[in-house]
Amino acid sequence: MATHRRPRSKHRPYGRTAATLALAGAATATGLEGAAHADPQLSTAQVKAKVDKLYHEAEAATEKYNGAKEKAADASAALDALRDEAARRTQQLNVSRNALGSIATAQYRAGGLDPAVQLALSSDPDEYLRGSALAERAGFQQAQAVSRMRAQLGELGRLRTKADGKLDELKSRQAELATHKSTVKGKLADAEKLLARLTAAERARYAGTGPGDARADRAESRGAATAVQAPNSRAAAAIAYARGALGKPYVWGATGPNGFDCSGLTQAAWRAAGVALPRTTYTQINAGQRVSRSQLAPGDLVFFYSGISHVGLYVGGGQMIHAPRPGADVRMAPIDQMPFAGAARPA
Repeated sequence: MATHRRPRSKHRPYGRTAATLALAGAATATGLEGAAHADPQLSTAQVKAKVDKLYHEAEAATEKYNGAKEKAADASAALDALRDEAARRTQQLNVSRNALGSIATAQYRAGGLDPAVQLALSSDPDEYLRGSALAERAGFQQAQAVSRMRAQLGELGRLRTKADGKLDELKSRQAELATHKSTVKGKLADAEKLLARLTAAERARYAGTGPGDARADRAESRGAATAVQAPNSRAAAAIAYARGALGKPYVWGATGPNGFDCSGLTQAAWRAAGVALPRTTYTQINAGQRVSRSQLAPGDLVFFYSGISHVGLYVGGGQMIHAPRPGADVRMAPIDQMPFAGAARPA
């Protein structure tokens, strides 16, 4: 009797098929997700706003870095002075200790006899008593001197520890600022990629580096200086220096003569006039007399943004000379270009 068997069915490789479908689904989902998160097409105005924001963040970080660097240098100098003083005091203390050691040795050698016996054996009791009193007073005075020096040395040690702690704190702050600057630079690189989408003409208009712009800045500077005279020779000297810097590049942390950041330019300009300004925007605003916007005179420092993160040199006619941002040269600009935060007139 023949055995009837059902023909073998060809089984599909289910595992392989499921994996294929899963991968296809994942690829589809990834493609959709990628499309959803793709960079949108930004308008020229949106690119400008985004890059402006990044430049402002970078400048604010630079001003804080400049201040921390200046404080670190001051703390380092103070620490060196403390160490030098501590070494000098230690040397004095060692001299005193050696002198006291000699006295102690002599007293020890003579101390084997009871003072009453020494008095009895002395050929001149009055001289012995006078010598004993002098020795006692001398020992007391030297002990006081050593005590004072030890107290001073202890105070110097505490000050040195405090200075070390402050220096460590400032170094840590500088490291944080360096990290922040690195982050901002990364954002700026992203912004540069966005700027690369613009036409050459659009990029030139944004950068303000088109043909003839430096000449226009110089001409406008001369016109503003002619229209509104500086109130005194020092202000005139500061303006003359700033005018001579037109066209020079913005450089991180630079104070001239070949490049400047914003506060570096104003510091250098007033230094040329014989006036020493602090290094940062947020300290320069407190240098000299504060003035209102309606009282502005050529040579005044004009500050911008709520964090006092940008400064320019007012030249009259609503214009200033300033180092605007990375990638841009020192130029003339209206003070209405940025949110006004205050002004100061260097003394």
